[in-house]
Amino acid sequence: MNSQFSQLLKQTSRSFYLTLRVLPAAVRPQIGLAYLLARTSDTIADTELVPLDQRLKALQTFRERMSDLTLVPLDFGELGRCQAAPAERALLEQAERSVGYLRTLASADLEWVRTLLNTIIGGQELDLRRFAGASAQNIVALQTDADLDDYTYRVAGCVGEFWTRLCRAHLFPRAQADDAQLLADGVRFGKGLQLANILRDLPADLRQYRCYLPAERLAGFGLRPADLLKRENEPRLRPLYNEYLDRAQAHLAAGWAYANALPRGQVRVRLACAWPILIGMRTLARLRSATVLDAAQRVKISRAEVRGILLRSLVRLPCRRAWARQFEAESNAGKAVASGRDLP
Repeated sequence: MNSQFSQLLKQTSRSFYLTLRVLPAAVRPQIGLAYLLARTSDTIADTELVPLDQRLKALQTFRERMSDLTLVPLDFGELGRCQAAPAERALLEQAERSVGYLRTLASADLEWVRTLLNTIIGGQELDLRRFAGASAQNIVALQTDADLDDYTYRVAGCVGEFWTRLCRAHLFPRAQADDAQLLADGVRFGKGLQLANILRDLPADLRQYRCYLPAERLAGFGLRPADLLKRENEPRLRPLYNEYLDRAQAHLAAGWAYANALPRGQVRVRLACAWPILIGMRTLARLRSATVLDAAQRVKISRAEVRGILLRSLVRLPCRRAWARQFEAESNAGKAVASGRDLP
């Protein structure tokens, strides 16, 4: 991809741009393009100034153009003018050019990118329809844990599959590896990152009249989605919330196993996997002590903390024992926070 797209990637997601830069060149263009296309569809779905049916139509048009089911060039100018952020406006204005880069991919890579985007867009369409009737008087929630698991797969678990297949084919095709386990752990890796985001963003999502914690599980604790707007209900929510924190941590532990199951020579891929895992673990640790129903106190890992995680991982990489202790340290940080001690 050219410098214009590199700049767009940097503007769109600073944290992912760091991951992209450390990846080997053999997989960097495919993963970067897949990310740009996914962010484009996400921007379409999130443009609330545009009516729901128009957004659904735009997503369908985008999907069909990526699959070569239509030869009509994309024109999302109207959607672009509704964007406050310049990077998101540029994503929509350059959508046709982004789709054009698909034609530069090898056939297998093209099929994997298309499969990934079809899954992601399908999840976005499902989300739009699911929350279509949400309002201040009707906060809509997912119904079951199965719905939550399906959502985290469509949004992020499928990315773990895509990442695994791509890296396996281009970086270590002849290495001995348990492919089934790699794929399973790759899916859990993505689900863990998304579940951490859901738990962190709970107050903000509630104020958009959507709740990703299943109504069925909330009811077991005597709660309705609307009850989560009140901070005083946090003690009743906390046992269930902690259960989901534990689930997210278990998924990230599978992600850590994934990173360490990669061939020893895949240093760049291991780092690209380790960074979001360790940042995610630090986020979970913070959430264990945060007032999670307080919309004014959004948990966020500072840039200084992120830089520290990156630097420590680089220093520890040559030593297996020191490397392994990183995940243990973040796990123990979560336990320390839960018991009222400060993070290291």
